Amino acid sequence: MSDIVKEGWNKYLIQLQRNPLRTKAITSGVLIGSSDIIAQKISGVKRLQFKRVFLLMLYGLLYSGPFGHFFHKLMDLIFRGKRGNTTVSKKVLLEQLTASPWNNMLFMIYYGLVVEGRPWVSVKSKVKKDYPSVQLTAWKFWPVVGWINYQYMPLQFRVLFHSIVASCWAIFLNLRARSVAIKKA
Repeated sequence: MSDIVKEGWNKYLIQLQRNPLRTKAITSGVLIGSSDIIAQKISGVKRLQFKRVFLLMLYGLLYSGPFGHFFHKLMDLIFRGKRGNTTVSKKVLLEQLTASPWNNMLFMIYYGLVVEGRPWVSVKSKVKKDYPSVQLTAWKFWPVVGWINYQYMPLQFRVLFHSIVASCWAIFLNLRARSVAIKKA
């Protein structure tokens, strides 16, 4: 079994080197789709909503993977040659004040409009109501992830690391939403 994993990892690394943008985009799409399948199963869905999985995979493939690829390249360009805790802190702060609010807002809008198919007025109202608490919660968790990412991950693995943590985060949020719904029932 470990030979299969090792061979798969080596092939992944080759693709990451040859086609970094494409590899990160596909990886992000696969991971967000996988986390949604797990989240649906955990939430007790009897029949998987494949359209939802597909639309989330598109989001990962067309937006979050490419965004992460270019964002992390830009961060290394901005802080070129600078290392140490101060630089890592600045990267985390910059990410949390720019990419984090933008990505959370965009995802909420995409999910409402595209995945759920709700009208703009409804999505706008939900974002207005829920966005502040979503962003505040993100600021409690994601700076730690950002610190680990910038301090320990080589540039080519940052999108992968972020996508894996984001997949686990999505599953956690689904479990949390489910437990809140059960308490209200």
